[in-house]
Amino acid sequence: MKLLVFSDSHGNTSNMCAAVERERPDRILHLGDMVRDAVSLAGRFPEIPLDMVPGNCDYSMELSVKKLLEAEGRRILMTHGHIYSVKAGIGTAVLAAREAGADILLFGHTHEPLCDFYDGLWILNPGSCRGGFRPTYGVISLTEGKTYCRTAELNDGRMG
Repeated sequence: MKLLVFSDSHGNTSNMCAAVERERPDRILHLGDMVRDAVSLAGRFPEIPLDMVPGNCDYSMELSVKKLLEAEGRRILMTHGHIYSVKAGIGTAVLAAREAGADILLFGHTHEPLCDFYDGLWILNPGSCRGGFRPTYGVISLTEGKTYCRTAELNDGRMG
């Protein structure tokens, strides 16, 4: 199973569409700022399940600011990150993921891509797919009991 992870689209749905066409995911996850972009993306690709959480720029949203979901036996904690003050450090978000029994922590908010495996926990920030010179996204591959995460630049393909 391939999961495509976006955050901080801030109105740029064309970059997300390009990434969906490139990666051909089984499921899409959007980490907020702007969830209306995720709704638009879901309309464009109705055959791909989409999960989302709101960010600090998503006003009047009746969505939970965090979501724990399961895919292929892995527990994934989704959050935009602002509720855990990730711009000051990811320690609180990592603690929340551990308390939730998550295998993967997903957050955005900083607009800086990050992919790390630390003490049994995958930590992925897809960066911002909004654009500029460096739109980024994340990919999670779940196969045969194994998990692999990476970030990618839309303009240059694989990043790390």
